[in-house]
Amino acid sequence: MVDLNCDMGEGFGIYSFAEDEDIMPYIDAANVACGFHASDPNTMRKTVELAKKYNVKVGAHPSYPDLVGFGRRPMKMQREEIKNLVLYQTGALKAFLDEFKIPLNHIKPHGSLYGVSAKEEDVAHGIADAAAIFNVGIFGMVNTFHEKVYKERGIKFIAEFYSDLEYDETGYLVIAKGRNKHYPADRALERCQRAIKENKVKAIDGRDIVVGCDTICVHSDTPNAIEILQELRKNLLKNNENKTKPIKNNDEKMPYIVSE
Repeated sequence: MVDLNCDMGEGFGIYSFAEDEDIMPYIDAANVACGFHASDPNTMRKTVELAKKYNVKVGAHPSYPDLVGFGRRPMKMQREEIKNLVLYQTGALKAFLDEFKIPLNHIKPHGSLYGVSAKEEDVAHGIADAAAIFNVGIFGMVNTFHEKVYKERGIKFIAEFYSDLEYDETGYLVIAKGRNKHYPADRALERCQRAIKENKVKAIDGRDIVVGCDTICVHSDTPNAIEILQELRKNLLKNNENKTKPIKNNDEKMPYIVSE
């Protein structure tokens, strides 16, 4: 089953980052920022409360400790430090999940922690060390140390495809500086449909690369994120045999099938 996920709760203090409540009705899973690249205790709690309201699964979205750089700057850290970093952030989120009686669904590293762990085996192991304690799966990219390490260790590997980011010729994401730009919804849909059917996407140099697609990410800071989510929700229902949850509007949220 392919579902839709979104990075959420990335505001801080009085500053909001995206229209989280408007986005929630269209997604299956929220990756909640845990305070190291964005968010704070009040924002985390509010985001978990929204997920409960809209029956959305919740995963931790831990980062390098880099509020100023929004977690997009890599840091040299040992495997044990990575484990503790992820444990600390995920544990904080789990406290709020416990309050609302929501299970922790997964871990999805953020930003450079995601990128570095794809390329460096020890970093992937550090994340896996924490995930094993929480007994949850991890989002990641195929043909990287995400897939190799998590599968070898018997941790559920959840292959992620990005609807609103391009891939380079090596199979890695092209990350924009600052906020994401408007991404054509029809292009996002076309890429997602191909990723589901063929496990391929066209890189920026024109060649086809192999991707996984257990879950599809739409970023909350993409200016037309809701438009993309609406397009994917409507059309993936027609083309995905296992089907994600149907949505009519923000006030009527239908039940969905959990893939785990």
